[in-house]
Amino acid sequence: METMNASEILKRIESGYSLPSLSPVALRLVEMASDEMSSVDDLVKIIEKDPPLALRLLKLANSAFFASVQPSTTLKQAVIKIGFQKLRIMALSISLRDTFPMGKIGPLDYEKFWRTSLYRAIISKSIAEHLKKLNPEEAFISALLMEIGILIFFDIFIKGEDETVTIELEPLDKLLLWEKEKYGIDHREVGAVALKHWHFPENIIACQPFYPKSAIMEEGLPLQVKVCALAASLSGILFHGSGEFHQIYRDADGYLGINQEIINDILIRSFDQVEEIGRNLRVELNREKDLLAIMEKANEALSRLSDRLSKEKDPFRHDHIPSFDSLQKGELIDLTLQAVAHEIRNPLMSVGGFARRLSSSLDPSSESGRYVRIILEEAMRLEKALSEMTQKK
Repeated sequence: METMNASEILKRIESGYSLPSLSPVALRLVEMASDEMSSVDDLVKIIEKDPPLALRLLKLANSAFFASVQPSTTLKQAVIKIGFQKLRIMALSISLRDTFPMGKIGPLDYEKFWRTSLYRAIISKSIAEHLKKLNPEEAFISALLMEIGILIFFDIFIKGEDETVTIELEPLDKLLLWEKEKYGIDHREVGAVALKHWHFPENIIACQPFYPKSAIMEEGLPLQVKVCALAASLSGILFHGSGEFHQIYRDADGYLGINQEIINDILIRSFDQVEEIGRNLRVELNREKDLLAIMEKANEALSRLSDRLSKEKDPFRHDHIPSFDSLQKGELIDLTLQAVAHEIRNPLMSVGGFARRLSSSLDPSSESGRYVRIILEEAMRLEKALSEMTQKK
């Protein structure tokens, strides 16, 4: 297929060539949920033909995802609670997840893919709930399927052919550029065509052409595109070490009006929801391990700040931060304060604020609780050092 040009590849994908087959029950649900003449009983009869799907939809209806007070004990109650359109999207998503394997095959780690995608989805849903301008469930699905094209791309071009490559979702721009240069097409283009073939809604497909950083900043894009892009940036910090806390906080506040405290709450809530949703989508997750991973990222950020603060530089070079001892030279004080404000204080406040919020949600005696106390102590030490520096005269 490498000899075909990009337009020919897209045409063949549009016709269903090389695309995995989704559950016939899920595809029938798409048709019926879009038909105004279909009744709840009609949908229940279809779902009953796929017992595993029926069980998972029933569990999903009773999960925290739908924040229900009264439990659904029958499929009919579950269908009514979920709603026709949500049911269509959730059934397709469950079927899509079941279409692909788990584990690692060659250079593609399916488990890591679904784990990252699930965190993106939960973060996206929480942002949508806060903004109250989007359908939270559609925001969830848009983010969950943001990189679905890579699974199809892998099957078409790489699996069994070029398994010496490394496939990582971060940095995304680097991966997309490599795909385009080698194959003339990237996985986001493949994803958009696949979702269209599977009859996903247009507003979900619309998220495919836009990448995190540019989408957050670009004016005129649909809000759902920006929300998914922010969710991708946040998950990138959580699990791939890409970017910095304070930069994402700044973008969230500047372009979406979501302040740091809200972002911290959203991130922490994602850890509380991920295991339950993961079970429904058959995605293996380890909440404790993921918490430790994000705290390690925070600790690394603090270590970089600490090194930057304590390392003695030539006080007469304006491209370096002076050491404490050099502050006695009056002409350097303004430079030092400016460097502190822009290079140390903002990221320190971001990391420290996240750690404080996280500490309130953890058991102090747990491994995560003990680790976060270490991070808080280091943050406090650096804050004290900054205070001493800025008070020098």
